[in-house]
Amino acid sequence: MATGRTHRPATRSRGIPEATVARLPLYLRALTALSERSVPTVSSEELAAAAGVNSAKLRKDFSYLGSYGTRGVGYDVEYLVYQISRELGLTQDWPVVIVGIGNLGAALANYGGFASRGFRVAALIDADPAMAGTPVAGIPVQHADELETIVSENGVSIGVISTPAGAAQQVCDRLVAAGVTSILNFAPTVLSVPDGVDVRKVDLSIELQILAFHEQRKAGEDTSESSPEAAASPVPAADSRKGPDGDMPAVMPA
Repeated sequence: MATGRTHRPATRSRGIPEATVARLPLYLRALTALSERSVPTVSSEELAAAAGVNSAKLRKDFSYLGSYGTRGVGYDVEYLVYQISRELGLTQDWPVVIVGIGNLGAALANYGGFASRGFRVAALIDADPAMAGTPVAGIPVQHADELETIVSENGVSIGVISTPAGAAQQVCDRLVAAGVTSILNFAPTVLSVPDGVDVRKVDLSIELQILAFHEQRKAGEDTSESSPEAAASPVPAADSRKGPDGDMPAVMPA
């Protein structure tokens, strides 16, 4: 069986923009749903709506794959599923290790979507000796002392970090030294990695803060629309104090 260490996706060598690569999983999710309903073909407009992008952008993205659809018919769903899966490297086996088996790590280990998308959880690793041997999602947790051996024996090139922030950089350094070249980081910290190592950060608190910003803005718009007088009122002095970088209001750090 092919492993992630010996086979790399062809996206970069083929010059596919990173923005397009980021949208390919969205198209694949929408296409997989259509395939499960036995839908044979789909128009660019329908698929774009399902993926949450505009159809012109979708057609441009697919042109990088050499797929242009058929006028009056659309795109062949099964062929696009295969084509995008191949481009993303999902037609082969990608062994993954998850380091940090707390609540989040355990939830990730139990996530059923990994296997169906070409990712095999090869090992679960935790620094707590009491966790060693404890089965999580049917996989016994192994101690962090064995990290390098686990990565080597399983040909792991993708590591998932779900440790506390204070331990994440050290775990990252060990993974990279052991040969891991791609890291999915759930720890609330920014990791420093050498050239040639890819990091994707998932920070739920940041996403919630962004949503809170939009909710606050919508609430302000609603107030403005319902009360023109309130919208014309001067900003209270407390909200216009200078921050360290100029006239912007000072804010609490994230």
